[in-house]
Amino acid sequence: MLTEGVQAALHSWCASEGLAPDAWRITLAELPEGRELYAALESGRLSQAEWNRRTAPLLGVDDHHNLMGRAWSGVRPAANMIALARAARRAGYTVALLSNSFGLDPYDPYEALGVWKLFDVTVVSEREGIAKPDPEIYQRTLERMDLPGEACVFVDDNPGNLPPAAALGITTVHADGQADTVKRLSSLLGILPAAGRVHR
Repeated sequence: MLTEGVQAALHSWCASEGLAPDAWRITLAELPEGRELYAALESGRLSQAEWNRRTAPLLGVDDHHNLMGRAWSGVRPAANMIALARAARRAGYTVALLSNSFGLDPYDPYEALGVWKLFDVTVVSEREGIAKPDPEIYQRTLERMDLPGEACVFVDDNPGNLPPAAALGITTVHADGQADTVKRLSSLLGILPAAGRVHR
């Protein structure tokens, strides 16, 4: 939800490598070995470098070096969502990142998109050893924020990640479009973000 143009960027990268436009999605989401490798990457059981090495042949790519970084190079920060996060912090809200990571080295997507400094609390699956929708990772996030679920709002673009948050009393928002999501969150929080540039 902090990025935009992900699918277009991945399709473009696949085309540049001579692959079918949806090769990335098929390899990571439909190919059994690809799904297993990605799940291991998210939970920190596999380093990004090792994931690059083992996933490249599944994709049909010869060069595995910084595979993730190359594929994601065209992804852009979601400027309106980032502006909303800044506005929420200025308004006194505690803002947390709860993210299923795909590794932090050699390519750190959070650093590349300039989002680390947006948050008071960061909970990243690779560091935790568990990933959404495991209920424990939501509980850890609440504990580090020192807030009850009833005082929090959780936003995710995957509807499957929402029920564990709701079970903890957290208000959930399905991010199914940047403009609509910003509008709903602004209403819930009672803030109006200023549209602007993304400062890294």
